[in-house]
Amino acid sequence: MDKTRVSQTVVITGAATGLGYAIADQFLQRGDNVVLNGRTEAKLGAAAAQLGHTYRVAVVAGDITQPGTAADIVERALKRFDRIDVLVNNAGIFQTRPFTEYTAEELDRYLGYLRGTFVLSQAAVRQMRAQGTGGAIINISTILALNGVAGVPSSAPIAAKGGITALTKNLSIELAADNIRINAVAPGVVPTPLYGELGYEQLEALHGMQPLGRYGTPKDIADAVVYLANAKWVTGVILPVDGGVDAGGDGTSRLGKSYLTTNARTEETFVGSTLSL
Repeated sequence: MDKTRVSQTVVITGAATGLGYAIADQFLQRGDNVVLNGRTEAKLGAAAAQLGHTYRVAVVAGDITQPGTAADIVERALKRFDRIDVLVNNAGIFQTRPFTEYTAEELDRYLGYLRGTFVLSQAAVRQMRAQGTGGAIINISTILALNGVAGVPSSAPIAAKGGITALTKNLSIELAADNIRINAVAPGVVPTPLYGELGYEQLEALHGMQPLGRYGTPKDIADAVVYLANAKWVTGVILPVDGGVDAGGDGTSRLGKSYLTTNARTEETFVGSTLSL
């Protein structure tokens, strides 16, 4: 930890496990304060205890898709740490399904996370403007919002992620005069607890599908988030963190063998891992 730097207060949604937990850990290691949000108070409490640094951690249980949660998060952050410097919109859900099989109710569930991101970002921007020192918002998108994959039917969740991705670009210009930087990370394949246990063959297959020869880790994503939170001349960027997949490559050609599977259950496991929320 650099003892000369000023600590930031970082709000992270979806912070109990997976990417959100890793992001919180990285900021804490840098000496920052973190406000953890998630739907389940018990999971948040367990995450906070495991992270340690209890004097620099606040917990706010609540569903970000529900009215009032954004205000609760901001209120808790200000009561505990007096300010908000960084917001990481990480919370989300994901399930693959053919386009014509999604229901309107399911679409509304996914779009609830777009709405939650919008409303919490509004609340954070109001506070950042009041502070007068700028700030940073990092949205967690997905490479599937940049390039469709035929074997990954996910139109409903990607409608929400696509909206968040477009919002990132739009707000980066609108809020530039306030020195509030808006960026997004677009993860590739990052297995997290959300997808259950993966077998050895599945994990090896995931490694082989990446141009850099391995799938990502939550820390890979957290490193990118921390970079964007502190890169003072970067805004409006959708940063793929995907082992090279978005560049147009795949690991099967590099390794000279095919790792593709036609097993529906295995494919869905891989699909779920792509969003890694």
